[in-house]
Formats: sequence, structure tokens, C-alpha cells
Amino acid sequence: MTDRQHQLLVRGATFAAIGPGGDISGVRGSGSPDGLFVRDGRHLSRWQLTADGAAPEVLTPAGRPGGDAGGRTGGDAGGRTGGDAAGRSGAGEGVARCVLVPRGGRLEPPAYTLFREQAVADGAFVETLRVVSNRAVPTTVQLALTVDADFTDQFELRADHRTYAKTGAVRSRSVLEDGVRFGYRRGEWRSSTTVTAEPAPDAVEETGTGARRLVWSLELAGHGTADLNLRVAARPHGAPRTPVPASPADAAAELAARTEEFTRDVTLPAAWPGLAAACTRGLADLAVLQVPATGPDGERLSVPGAGVPWFLTLLGRDALLTSLFALPYRPGLAAATLPVLAATQATESTEGAVAQPGKIVHEVRHGELAHFGQVPFARYYGSVDATPLFLVLLGAYTDRTGDLATARRLEPHARAAVSWMLDHGGLTSRGYLVYRADRGGLANQNWKDSPGAICSADGSRPTGPVTAAGAQGYAYDALRRTAALARTAWDDPVYADLLEQAATDLRDRFQRDFWMADRAFPALALDGEGRHVDALASDAGHLLWSGLLDKEYGEVVGRRLLEPDFFSGWGVRTLAAGQAAYHPLSYHRGSVWPHDNALIALGLARYGLHDEARTVANALVEAAAASGHRLPEVLAGYARESYPAPVPYPHACERESRSAAAPLALLTAVY
Repeated sequence: MTDRQHQLLVRGATFAAIGPGGDISGVRGSGSPDGLFVRDGRHLSRWQLTADGAAPEVLTPAGRPGGDAGGRTGGDAGGRTGGDAAGRSGAGEGVARCVLVPRGGRLEPPAYTLFREQAVADGAFVETLRVVSNRAVPTTVQLALTVDADFTDQFELRADHRTYAKTGAVRSRSVLEDGVRFGYRRGEWRSSTTVTAEPAPDAVEETGTGARRLVWSLELAGHGTADLNLRVAARPHGAPRTPVPASPADAAAELAARTEEFTRDVTLPAAWPGLAAACTRGLADLAVLQVPATGPDGERLSVPGAGVPWFLTLLGRDALLTSLFALPYRPGLAAATLPVLAATQATESTEGAVAQPGKIVHEVRHGELAHFGQVPFARYYGSVDATPLFLVLLGAYTDRTGDLATARRLEPHARAAVSWMLDHGGLTSRGYLVYRADRGGLANQNWKDSPGAICSADGSRPTGPVTAAGAQGYAYDALRRTAALARTAWDDPVYADLLEQAATDLRDRFQRDFWMADRAFPALALDGEGRHVDALASDAGHLLWSGLLDKEYGEVVGRRLLEPDFFSGWGVRTLAAGQAAYHPLSYHRGSVWPHDNALIALGLARYGLHDEARTVANALVEAAAASGHRLPEVLAGYARESYPAPVPYPHACERESRSAAAPLALLTAVY
């Protein structure tokens, strides 16, 4: 999460977190760092304006009415296409605006006013600063902008306060005719940030801290104006050079064109304006939360990045679920995600990365620490469920589009993924997909991947290998869908028969081993000895989505998820209240996740529980309406009757691709 005083500007793999007055102060060791970030590195760590030697006072902060940065818009979009709604958001979409004045008192009105406009583009940050004189006589204004680029890796800025050795690292600063260039090198690693201004600064001063201060002396005529145009070009290691827009208006126009192209021609329900507005907002967010990636033949593609600020990168599970939710409306996301994940599929076993042949990647990082192996996430495979979800998406995409060419192109990758599930994944030897805690990475490797997320009702954690319930549902669906591909696209009925039998066997033993008869509910997981991990958890709804449960069991589970201990009024909690393990502000033990609820709604509809599906959808739509029709990554689990608005989870990603796509899944579930 960013600090709630920060405003986010996002474009592809680039984002900026700025303060209310448009400044970047270089926060370190906090849960909410500010700065300009590109490909996991901070390319602006200071961007601080002073006027006549002092920080100006903020009249209108970035992100407020009149200074909207595109993150909090919405409105009644009933009956319109996403493109229509996006077009109405205006040129201000994606631009942070704020109004500042020099500090003073009541008796002396400000001599001038500062209007800041800021925007990001791919690998770039641009600002227009207009100074307007409020006096009838000439006025001189001394402006200074302190800038720095510390090139800090995002993993260094997390709240765990870890430190990483950077032997041989060198930072440099070079004064240019119109600005300053910051450089960073460490071994073969090279990064740079170039700041230029028009008009050029009168001087570039040293500060004693490594930062540089750009200074101007502006002469304003009576009621006159002066503009400064500032451009920042970030060049991460290995990234291509990209053009920098001339102004925030130009950056906004590029963003508007991309958003309009992505959101046009999606028909939304006139009868439910709130759901239409949430879909419109989600589509607009998905348009900018796409990061560059490469397919098997080196082709350049764009796939959903997981979320900002910490996960604006490819996460396999997140991209797959986002693409599944959007599939009926934007199949192009799946068409890009599938080959990109095929290109990163593991081909050999690598212990530190938890890689095994056929396994689909969990996380891809491009930062310095990943490059030098100081964190294991350059390509990290610590996920038990990305591999079956890859097969689910491939089957669903083929069914939806009839694109047999992609199914045939990715046949070797699909067969390798099935082999991983049967062999390394554990389906053959243990009967289920199983994972073990990774000491260097993730303790839990299903979607609830925080420490302690997989627990018993009393909060105790399982010992030994873990068999998470939800992943078995994904595996069942993957086997069935891949069997269909084997028949229709690969002309291999023998392989299809084998997979169908494996799916049937998995379903039979799951209902035998996981069902807790005394609670009429499936266990969250099995521990290393095959004992129930007996917390009542929302993962049961994923089993409905996958179709793993018999109809009788599925209907019981679906209705149980709508009882008050599970259903908060804003959605289904990850863990039912009343259990010792429950906590409304825990990441996975009592919170409400929109994407989790979207899967539940789809599952309820699959089992014919349409009223229940609509209840879940209505709760999420009303939660979205409370924040400009945008669903966050996660909400606190407090009951709706306790507080009349959704309570934010304190560390949530403000924009997350699965949550952005969740309203589209709700649309599928209820229409």
C-alpha cells in the first residue's frame, strides 16, 4: 500500500507515488515508500520544490477534486460501453494536479500561486509547473527543485528492514546544459535517470547529500505567468530506451488512447448501474496495469501486472485469474498471458527458485537484487496452483475463442504442466498437489501465501507437506479441460482418457479425505499426516468454481458461505468469524478479498445458487461504490452493521489486477 496521503500514477511497469503537494521525499524502511519506480527500482528518490527558500503550502492536494489523478473517478455508467465511460473521464485522467502558495499570513495574501501537473509514461515522469503572479506589479520568484535518484531496489524499501550488500556499487551525477543525469553501476548492472528542464535552470547546485538542486529566478510581470516543463527519463538495466512525452497533457492523451482502445465495445448492464460502473473502473485500471513481457519466440507482449506499489510485475497466479475473469470480454489478456507463461515455464529443477520441469512461474522480477541472486525472485516458482491454473486458462480460452492454433502451439507446454502435476506436484505419489514451505521464499504456496494463512480453527499451523484444498479443485478442472484439448486439438484420445480418469479419481478421494462430516464443510487443507486442517475458510468457494464437489455437497457449502460468520455484508471472509484464528485485519485470516469473492460468485452460479451469487455480487458492487467504484486488493473483515462503510485493510495494493477484473467475473456470474 501507499500512504493514504500519497497519490499513485501508473503506466505499465512504471509508477510514481507522490505526496499531496507533488513532492517525493525519499522515504525508506516504511510500508509506504514514495518515488518514481520502473522495473522494481526507484529512479526518483527526491523531487522537492521550494519557493523563495521554503516549501510552499498546499491549497489543493493531488488526488482531490480539481486535482484528480485518475485513481478515484467513477460514476453512473449504466448501459454504456466501457469506452464511453472512459471517454467521459476527461483529459485529467492519469494527471496529478495540485495548487500551492508561498507560506504567509492572513494580512498578506500570497504574491503568486503555483499550479503543478504531473504524469507518468513508460519509463518517464513529466511535470508542468506554472507560476501565476497575483500582484499588479512585477514579482521575482526564486524556485528550486531538489532531485535525486538512489536506484534502490523495491525489496530494500519493505518494512522488514533487511539490508543487502552491494559490493562495488558506484553512483554518479553529471550536470547537463538543461539539467542533471544520475547514474548507477555495479558490475555489469547499469541504470540511469536523466532530468531536464525547459527553460534550463540558472544553476545546478550540490546539496552535500548526493542530491542536486535545480534553481531558477523567474521575473513575472504584473499578473503574469511563467511555465517550467520538467522531464525525467528512467533507464533501468536492460530496458529499451523509450520516448518521454513533452508534457503531462501529452502523457494523459497517450493514456486515454490506450484506455479507450482497451475498454471500447464492452456492453455493460443498464439495469445495474453500480456493477456497470465497477466494470468500467476495472477495465480502465486493467488498461494501465499491463507490463511488458516476452513470448516463446521472443515476441513482445503485454500481460496483467499484479498490483501497485509492491507487485507491478508478472505473478503467474494473478495474471491467470485476471485473464480468466476478463476472458468473455477481453480474451486478448489470455492470448498474451498464456505464451508469456509458457516462455517462463521451468525446464529443469533449481532448488533456490523452487523450479521443477513443467512448473509455471509464480513471480518474475527485473530488479538489481534479483539480477544478482540476492532475492530468489528473478524467476521464482513457489506456487502450487499456477500450473493447474495455466491449464484451466488454456482450456477456457480455447473453448471461448475456438483458437485451436494457440492450443496446438502450446501443446508441449501443456503436457509438461500435466506431467509436473502428476510427478513433482504429487498427484501420482500422494494423490494430491502438495507443497512444502520454502525457507528462502514463501511458507505457503497457494493463494493464501502469508505465514500462518493455512491454519486450524484454533490458529495452529500444519506440520509437514501441505495439501491445500483449493489447489485440488484447480487440478481437477485442469485435468478435465486438458482432456478436452487432447480430444479436440491434439487428436490424442488415449491421453484424454487417462486425464479424465485421473480427474474422476481425484474427485472421489477428495470428498472422502477432505469432507468434515461434523461440520458439513471441507477442510482448508491436510497436514503431512493427512489430518484435517479444520479452519472454516473461503477456499471452499473455489471448489464450487472448479466443480470438484458433488451437487449435494456443493449446495451445502454455497449456502454456508452466506451465513453471518462468513458473510460480512461486504463479501465472504477468508476465515469465518468466531474461530480462534479469525482476525478482521489479518491478511488471510478474516479479511475480504474481491477476487476470492468473484470466484465464489462464479461457483455459486455454477451450482445453481443464483440468489446467493447475486448477494455476493451486490456486496462487492456496494463496496466498490464507496471508493470511486474501484475494488481494492483486500478489505477488513468487519461486519457491515458494525460500520456503515468498508474498512480498508491497511497494507492493501490500491490497484490490483485481480480486483480490477473481479467486477467482470461478477457480471458473468449474475447475467
